Amino acid sequence: MSIPHEIQELFEKNGGKFGCSAFKLTEKLHHIHALVFDWDGVFHSGHKSENKASSFSEADSMGINMLRFAYFLQHGQIPFTAIISGENNPTAAYFAEREHLNAVYLGAKDKAIVLAALEQNDQIAPNKVWFAYDDILDLSVATQVGFRVMVNRNASVAFKQYATQHKYYDYFTAAEGHQHALREACELSLSLLGMFDKVVEERVAYSDLYATYINRRNAISSRFFDCKSGTPKLQKK
Repeated sequence: MSIPHEIQELFEKNGGKFGCSAFKLTEKLHHIHALVFDWDGVFHSGHKSENKASSFSEADSMGINMLRFAYFLQHGQIPFTAIISGENNPTAAYFAEREHLNAVYLGAKDKAIVLAALEQNDQIAPNKVWFAYDDILDLSVATQVGFRVMVNRNASVAFKQYATQHKYYDYFTAAEGHQHALREACELSLSLLGMFDKVVEERVAYSDLYATYINRRNAISSRFFDCKSGTPKLQKK
């Protein structure tokens, strides 16, 4: 399954919505250098306890790992991968360290400051960023980046209409955050890149290519930034 219009039909039958054609999305995906994720409402339902703990799914974790692996196979390097959260979330920090993400930006009330920091400090232009989000405070990022995944929430009827009218997403997931929406978005991206079968087969075989990737991935030390002051500041965890 490598023809974009067939992939689009498959995902639309599942309930996903495309903001533009699958051919255009494929072109966008080939220019991505970074994967960036909102946390609340994307990795989980958005519910948290008083200690700010939340949750994530192993299905989403596998999807993200396979997408990073796909870009590694195509470009010889692992894409910069980060989480942006408006809160100081210990579960997001734990996930980032476990999965060896490059960075976590916490307390970012204006998330656009992170895009500016990525461009200045890591030489990643906004149009090279793949971004998954779910809510209003994420739009300052979604309006600038190269590939936008909006995670479904059935309760947000008016916001979904608003985002659709203003063309604020490239793909809108069928699944909600607690239903493995990120896995859906990653599988779409892998399919459009023509890499789905390849990454599955290499992972199942635990091939030399996958072993090389995982060794390099596991050598990444996550950096943590406090964004409460309006400028991301590197912190010790």
